[in-house]
Amino acid sequence: MTCQKTRHTFTKIAFIPLHTNLFNIVLISFFLTFGCGEIYSQEIKSKKTPLKTVKQTDKPEIIPEIIPADTVKVDSVKPKKAFLDGKVKYRAKDYAKIDQKNKKITLYNEGELYYKDVELKSGIIVLDYEKDEVYAGRIKDSTGTLTQYPNFKQGASEVQPDSIRFNFKTQKALIYNSRTEQGEFKIKAAVTKKENDSVYFLKGARFTTSKDIDNPEYYFQTNKVKFIPGKKVITGLTNMVIADVPTPLALPFAYFPMSQEKSVSGIILPSYNDSNTRGFSLQNLGYYFALSDNYDLTALADYYTNGSYAMRFESSYAKRYKYRGNINVRYKNLINSERGYPDYSRQNIYNIQWSHAKDTKSNPNSTFSASVNMGSSKYFKQSINQANVGSNLNNTLSSSISYNKTFNTVPQARVSLTATHSQNTQTEQINMTLPSLQASIDRVYPFVGKDGVKKGFIKNINLQYNLSGKNSFTTTDSLFFKPQMFKDAQIGMQHSIPISTNFKLFKYFSAGASTNFQETWVTKTVEKEYNNDLSSVQTTTINGFDAFRTYNFSTNLGTTIYGTFNLGADKKIQSIRHVMRPSITYAYTPSFERYYDTYGTDASGRITTQYTRFEGGIYGVPSKENSNVVGFSLSNTFEAKVRDRDSTKTEPKKIMLLNNLNFATSYNFNANGKETLAWSPVVVSGGTQFFDNKMNMNFGATLDPYAIDNSGTRMNMYNIENGGSLFRMTSANVTMNYSISNKGTKETKNQQSERNGGRNDDLFGTNTDLNDTRNSQFNSEDDESENVITEFFNSKIPWDMTLAYSLTYSNVNRENKISGNSIMISVNTDITPKWKGGVSTGYDFVQKGVTFTQFRFERDLLSWRMAFNYTPLGVNSNWNFFIGIKSGMLSDIKWNKRSTSNR
Repeated sequence: MTCQKTRHTFTKIAFIPLHTNLFNIVLISFFLTFGCGEIYSQEIKSKKTPLKTVKQTDKPEIIPEIIPADTVKVDSVKPKKAFLDGKVKYRAKDYAKIDQKNKKITLYNEGELYYKDVELKSGIIVLDYEKDEVYAGRIKDSTGTLTQYPNFKQGASEVQPDSIRFNFKTQKALIYNSRTEQGEFKIKAAVTKKENDSVYFLKGARFTTSKDIDNPEYYFQTNKVKFIPGKKVITGLTNMVIADVPTPLALPFAYFPMSQEKSVSGIILPSYNDSNTRGFSLQNLGYYFALSDNYDLTALADYYTNGSYAMRFESSYAKRYKYRGNINVRYKNLINSERGYPDYSRQNIYNIQWSHAKDTKSNPNSTFSASVNMGSSKYFKQSINQANVGSNLNNTLSSSISYNKTFNTVPQARVSLTATHSQNTQTEQINMTLPSLQASIDRVYPFVGKDGVKKGFIKNINLQYNLSGKNSFTTTDSLFFKPQMFKDAQIGMQHSIPISTNFKLFKYFSAGASTNFQETWVTKTVEKEYNNDLSSVQTTTINGFDAFRTYNFSTNLGTTIYGTFNLGADKKIQSIRHVMRPSITYAYTPSFERYYDTYGTDASGRITTQYTRFEGGIYGVPSKENSNVVGFSLSNTFEAKVRDRDSTKTEPKKIMLLNNLNFATSYNFNANGKETLAWSPVVVSGGTQFFDNKMNMNFGATLDPYAIDNSGTRMNMYNIENGGSLFRMTSANVTMNYSISNKGTKETKNQQSERNGGRNDDLFGTNTDLNDTRNSQFNSEDDESENVITEFFNSKIPWDMTLAYSLTYSNVNRENKISGNSIMISVNTDITPKWKGGVSTGYDFVQKGVTFTQFRFERDLLSWRMAFNYTPLGVNSNWNFFIGIKSGMLSDIKWNKRSTSNR
């Protein structure tokens, strides 16, 4: 028996040409899957017009009642049989005819009959109260077309047949051409016999997930069905029919146990594939565990004939108004080639993903969240079961788990525990904090008056307390969670008490001053000693508590300047507004040379080298030299008032010319002109938007005022004094992103790729999970809606486009070159109402070559879906073809073929 939860999507079996034994397995999976779905009787939207249920307004509504009682008194020992045993209400549009002789009531045209829990609406209804039976059928309209199909409803069960006979006493019914819905299936049966409330017999039945039950693209035909709700379904010979053509896929009989549970545990059937390097394989064989209504578990496995195997465990959980999340754990043991061959290799790779979100309504004073993506650096490059180019090209995996708690004390206190992880997939270096502690107490204003007004230098003085603690690791893939990783851990804690104030100066200036005291605790220090015998420095790690204390002072002054340039009310651009925010800051940090020791002597016996025992600490080292720096910054925004194109509007429209244009530099008063130079480079950055905010552009540059010598080293000489310009541009960059669609706002499409660490757009192609390819790879706003071909289709084709451009200039050492210049574009369009196409590509103008390229095609086959992806270039080149039924219950019925991988 095969059971599967319908909302879980996995690749379980694929049709392979010429392998006829797999066709039988596929059809078995259909019946076993159907046996695990819930069956409910629901209304089916039939294209055939059933009887309308709206009330008639052209005449008064009259519903006669028939009350069970003897209407004629007879002198007889045997009492006359009573009519039914309850009230019967009925009405009709044309007439309601009562035949006392034959004991029948005939309702014609929009007839309605109500008796106990039975509701019957039809074109014609004949009630035989002698036999306690009712008949309902269709009637012909003026053109001779049969209309007003019966609509029979008893309790939760509802059908729309061509005609029906029902006995009120025995509760038996004979239904012709019934149409009903059982879970995802739509069922039409030539004859349905309702034996009683618990047994149904169907003859000439067809099952399908197509929207049109009368003209489906495919269906499963069976002549005999016995259905016992909530217990079992037994069918006779069943075969699959596509486009009204019977196929060889058939089963002599089938038995399905039924369950009222929404989720049922069961086996997930595998799919067959072959690889050039790992042999034949069975992929995605597994079992689904419906553990409870709040969480589940799916276990999947792959096996290859060369000995490779893979395991995956996926679980989703949720509790209403509390939390929700999912966990994916994936492990692969990959073997390439054969033992003894030079290209033989074996490796174990894994990936762990965890996403958790807590409902803020459950406890507003505490939050818990998790976003984890960690594992082997080569996982996405070596994984066989998915084609995720966006994740392959990403160089960083990151994770974060945090818990925050707020204490409603006076002053308020906050505590945060965080575990973070950052992994470079190229160098395989991992930086991790496990955990990081952050605690703080809100600002306290000790000099504020009883009125609570914080105004002026004194009243604005405030202080707070911050605590930070870290347990940090720096390791690699090979040492991750091994003893060496924990041996090299860096543990520290830092306390800080910032004191600050702010006030107005000369009415137009905002001033502030602050000082900060810090005390840092560490558990490891170093001791260095010069070994004359070895002629080298020996470093010894000392475990034990140690601490150092530092303090600093800073002040700032800033203002805002507004300028408006009026160009005239008759101009297209009426005025330009310029807002400048200059600021100057001064920071002083004294020398803490007392924390420095010396080692090594020269020939004269004098000490030559200084060091601090806190080197390599998690919070850095105390400063050795005085820091006496003043910083300058200027931010600008430009906006304009333009005349609106709509002549009916009198007010001009505001548009942003430059969101920001920033300049920043600093001057060091303690610079000695040798190791350090007084002026730092001027950093320029800015950004703006075009085309109704559809295009974002950001730019930046670094301007160095100093010249360089022949070796590229900065000299204590201004560039203008060396015969150059005032500033020497050492680097510059421009990036542009443009996203547009005639279907409205373009939504995120690559959510799984983003979760894996890739992009959330499709510039690097769509994320193709080979476990399941039934879902559309295009951003369809209404996948469930019908595509209607109109005469205006050629004039407006739905499409969307994403464009990205990047330019980088380098001139650090007079190279004066464009180091990066590339463009990437992704376009998706509806070629026809049923065909969708897309392409992602780009060009590198520096390397003079095409960057990542992917072609995507998809055909909507109503109940089926066909898709083809092709990546022609690079190490990630591949192709994938898929055709299968969209329904999750019949996801086994598919054919998936893809290029083999040599990874």
